[in-house]
Amino acid sequence: MSLPITEDDLHGYVDRVLAPERRAEVEAYLAEHPEVAHRVAGYAAQRDGLRQALGPVAEEPVPPQLSLARMIEARRRPSSWGRPWIAAAAAVLLLAIGGAGGWTWRGLAEPARAGIAALAREGAENYAVYAADHTRAVELGAADRTQLVGWLSDRLRRPIAVPDLTQAGYRFMGGRLVATAHGPAGLLMYDDDRGTRLAMLVRPMDIEGDTPMSEHSSGGVSGLAWADQGLGYTLVGDTPAAVLHPLADEARRQIRAGET
Repeated sequence: MSLPITEDDLHGYVDRVLAPERRAEVEAYLAEHPEVAHRVAGYAAQRDGLRQALGPVAEEPVPPQLSLARMIEARRRPSSWGRPWIAAAAAVLLLAIGGAGGWTWRGLAEPARAGIAALAREGAENYAVYAADHTRAVELGAADRTQLVGWLSDRLRRPIAVPDLTQAGYRFMGGRLVATAHGPAGLLMYDDDRGTRLAMLVRPMDIEGDTPMSEHSSGGVSGLAWADQGLGYTLVGDTPAAVLHPLADEARRQIRAGET
């Protein structure tokens, strides 16, 4: 019997420091608790926003006035903070910064809308996590395809199809259920003889349920995303979008034709 999911587990999930087995348990929990998944997506958005905003600053040299020797010397000097007007001005400034910062943090913590842009981001993030996992990239393997399709279809409450990409050199490895800010999603994994992996994320769309295919990229992961009849799909990999495009076209053709 697994241990209860704690707040530490949720933060560990966001920071990607959990063991594979515990991560799978957290994902199953998030898939059952969409309100918690929404909150966790906010944590992830905040983390990504901080990295994007502060990454360039971290690479800058430390200003001379912030060196340890300079700060020690400054502590030895008489402080001007005792002057009432300076203290009052500083308090006003801090309140202003705090107010603006609060709105900034609020924006960072809000997950993206449920449309194609959010779907594309979720596909790239899940690919980054699971494509590199050579121990447990999938929860159910290709041999359990029927069970996997039934499981995902039941959880997403829509018939889920598994495209056949063997003609393009990619074998179906299996898949898993993953949690997103917009509910559970299915992640299908493929690989070729060189070990190159692709993944297709599929989930119901709250908005933009019928959307033409478009290219996207995030963190070195390319992909194609589209939506048909309320289901969104994104095929992603660390492969140029020009290479992925015909594979995505074939996957979409098979799904539309009911050939999977």
